[in-house]
Amino acid sequence: MKEKMRNISLITVGVSFFLIIFLGSCTQQKRPSGVESVKNETKYTCPMHPQILEDHPGACPICGMALVKKSGQSSEGAGISLNTVLEPVGSSVIASIGIIQPEQKQSLVEIQGEGYLDFDTRTFNNIAARFSGRIEKLYIKYAFQEIHKGERIFDIYSPEMLTAQQDLLYVVRNSSGETGLINAAKQKLLLLGMTSSQMNQVLKTGKTFYSLPVFSLYNGHVHDMLHSQMGGVINSKPESSVVNNTPLAIREGMYVEKGQNIFNVVDPHHLWAIIKVDPSSVSSLKLNQKVEITLPDLPDKKLVGKVNFIEPILQDGDKRTSIRVYIDNMEHDLKVNSIVHAAIQAGRTSGLWVPKSAVLDLGRSKIVWLKKGSRFKVQQVSAGIQNGDLVNIIEGVAKTDSLALDAHYLMDSEGFIKIENNEKYN
Repeated sequence: MKEKMRNISLITVGVSFFLIIFLGSCTQQKRPSGVESVKNETKYTCPMHPQILEDHPGACPICGMALVKKSGQSSEGAGISLNTVLEPVGSSVIASIGIIQPEQKQSLVEIQGEGYLDFDTRTFNNIAARFSGRIEKLYIKYAFQEIHKGERIFDIYSPEMLTAQQDLLYVVRNSSGETGLINAAKQKLLLLGMTSSQMNQVLKTGKTFYSLPVFSLYNGHVHDMLHSQMGGVINSKPESSVVNNTPLAIREGMYVEKGQNIFNVVDPHHLWAIIKVDPSSVSSLKLNQKVEITLPDLPDKKLVGKVNFIEPILQDGDKRTSIRVYIDNMEHDLKVNSIVHAAIQAGRTSGLWVPKSAVLDLGRSKIVWLKKGSRFKVQQVSAGIQNGDLVNIIEGVAKTDSLALDAHYLMDSEGFIKIENNEKYN
């Protein structure tokens, strides 16, 4: 009986040992598939857009940043050390963004500018009152009316002029032999604005002019002083509110004082194009450079001129330099205060050129983001002229450097940028 029990115990132990080995073998065979399953379940997401989930590494379809494992572990082959991640974000940035290299070349520089058309002040002619009096009859009925030399513009009654005519007639009648007195009386009338033909008519008829006709000495368009101040004769700008139907400031029955400006006569055949040039391009600006001007109002018309004058001062509140281009308007199709676009041919400039988007203007300085290994580091540069979408870099980077294509993308709007001279810019 004991022998039988011993045999049963041995059989039980053997079966148990066999089951342990068998189950262990099965477990080892199934374990790799479990690991592989876990590996296949690894997801990649965007740090900025967690709603993006991919089963493979790549770039975020929204912002372009490199996807990372959702588990938070570092991506394989990223090459980013802990020290790199812990560097201050004010001077270096880790990002996945397009890079460019400065291009060394000689470029044809074309300075772009915008401006407006204005009257050529060299053609301004004032009609002023030579004596005090009252406007009896006005022949100019509206602003910008065209007149010609010798055309009658108004009749004026003046006690001073009437007295001078009477003095001449008195001397002629009572002292015909006093040539000196007669010539002095004639000269006084001529200086007051009476024409020789009018004076001869007074001597011939023996009658004075109660109201004296005044004639224009110039050709052009008439502007009275009200419209001159409102609409582009003295301080014209595109934003000026010119009201063409505003009545003339001078009316019949009004009194004028000696020396008072009554009308401006402006020649409409000659205009100026006032072009505003950015400060960064002023160094390349020279007299007599070719200028091509286009007008949005006249898309089929192109004007060609040259830089005739560079204004030596800046307008209040405007840091741009103004230049003048003289334009002929013989066809009368150009209107004062029209907006114009100008392209100024400034010759060729050699140097390093980068896209405008790669340079960030901080006000007192300009910076680029220089690629250093796996990160971008801020670098201060000295920028020259701008030619279209390119900027000339004078100092700060080399031809072999790699720069971030979009400098604004790497700037934290709530932080600051720290450059080498330890200055901080918000």
